[in-house]
Amino acid sequence: MLTYIRENLKRLRVDENLVSGYRGGYLPKERRKIEKDLKSGKILGVVSTNALELGIDIGSLSLAVIHGYPGSISSAWQQIGRAGRRSGHSAAILVASSAPLDQFIATKPNYFFGGSPELARINPNNLYIYVDHVKCSAFELPFAQDESFGITNPEEVLEYLSQYEVLHFAGSRYFWQSDSFPAQNMSLRSATNENYVIIDVTEGHKPRVIGEVDRPSAPMLIHPEAIYFHDGKSYQVIELDTKGMRCYVKSVSVDYYTDADLATHLKVLDIFTEKGNWGLGEVLLTFRPTVYKKIKLMTHENVGYGHIHMDEDEMHTTACWIKLEKKFTDILGEERLSTGLLGISHLFRAIAPLFLMCDRGDIRVHSMVRDPMFSAPTIYIADNVPGGVGLADGAFALKEKLIDAAFEAIESCPCSDGCPACTGAFGATMNAKGPTMALLEILRSQEDLK
Repeated sequence: MLTYIRENLKRLRVDENLVSGYRGGYLPKERRKIEKDLKSGKILGVVSTNALELGIDIGSLSLAVIHGYPGSISSAWQQIGRAGRRSGHSAAILVASSAPLDQFIATKPNYFFGGSPELARINPNNLYIYVDHVKCSAFELPFAQDESFGITNPEEVLEYLSQYEVLHFAGSRYFWQSDSFPAQNMSLRSATNENYVIIDVTEGHKPRVIGEVDRPSAPMLIHPEAIYFHDGKSYQVIELDTKGMRCYVKSVSVDYYTDADLATHLKVLDIFTEKGNWGLGEVLLTFRPTVYKKIKLMTHENVGYGHIHMDEDEMHTTACWIKLEKKFTDILGEERLSTGLLGISHLFRAIAPLFLMCDRGDIRVHSMVRDPMFSAPTIYIADNVPGGVGLADGAFALKEKLIDAAFEAIESCPCSDGCPACTGAFGATMNAKGPTMALLEILRSQEDLK
C-alpha cells in the first residue's frame, strides 16, 4: 500500500517521502524517527500495521483510514483514536474488504457502534509465558526454595533455569545471574520472541540490518525467492538461514509481490474436555510452505509461481473441535460435505475473531473430511500461538454463538451460489453456499447445541 501511495505522489509531482511506512519489524531507531517526524509535521501520513495502535501519541493527524475491520471493537476504536488527538475536527473511515467479518459489520453497523470492547483472553499457564514471568520476578527478588508464584508452585521451572545458569541456587534461594534484562526479551504480541533478522546484502562489502520478521510469519513472508517490502522498496530473499535466524535480501526492481501457500497438518495429542460433539485439547501443528504466486502490483494478476523447498516447522498449541455424526454426513454425501467444510472453515476463520478479540492471524481453522483421530469429519479452531493463549478455550465456550453468527453471515449474503465474502475465493465456482448452509443447519441441530 505504501508503494501504491508513493507511486501516485510521484505522478502528482509531490514529494513521496511525505508518507512513510511503520510496522513492528522496523528497527527501533527507525520507528522512533518516524514518530518524531509525524509529531513535527515533516511526515504528513503513515501507512501502518497495528503497531501504531497502542501507547504512541503521534500528534496532529486528522484522518484515520482503516483498511478492513481490525477484528475487534477495541482495536477499531484504538485505530480510530490515532486521529484527532489535538484540537480541531477529525474523521475516521473504515474501508470494508470482501471478508465475511467486514461484510457482517458493514451490514450490521449497530454491532460495532452499540457494542462494548470485548473481553481480553490470556492463558497465564502457557509455559512460554509462565517461564518468562518467573524470570522477571527472579530478576526483581530472589525466589525462596518453597515459595509460591501466585497460586502455582514454580519449583520445576526454577530448577530448570538454574540448570541453564539463568538462576543460581545458593542457601535456600534462587538468585538471578544472567547478564541480560529478562523483560527486554519478552514479546507483547506472542508467547515467544524469536525473530528473523533481515540483512540487506545489495552492497556485498557493506551488509546492513533493515528489519525483523517473527518466526511464525517467516515461511510465508521471507522464504527463498520471496519479495520482501521495506519502506516501500522491494527486496528479493537470497537466502534464509533457519538455524542462525537470519534472512539475506537484495534490492530489486520488480512490479510484483509474492504470496505463499502453506500446507498445514494437525494431530491431537491430548483431550482436556469434551461436551457432546465438541472437544478441547492439545494439538501439534506442522507447517510447510509449498508454492508461491507472483502477483502483479496494481492489477493483482497472477503472473507466475515457484516451488518452495523448506523443512517442516512444528508448534504445540491448543485447539477446540467439532465432530460430525455419521448419520448427518451420509445425508450430504462426500462431495457436498467436503465443499461445506471448506465454506464453514472460511466463515469461522473470519467470524471467530469478532468473539475472541484477536487478529485473524491469531487463529488457524483446519478441517478434515476423514479425521484420523476421530474417524469422522472434523473442524478445528486452534491458537496460532505456541502453547495457546486461551483463544481455543474461548471458541469452545462460545461455540453456539460462532455457529449462529456463521449462519447469519452466509444467510444475509446476497449471492446465490457463494462468493469470497461468505464461502471463500472458490465459493462461487464450487457452488458452496448450499452445502455450507446445510452443514451449518446440521451443526445447529446436534444435541449438544440445543
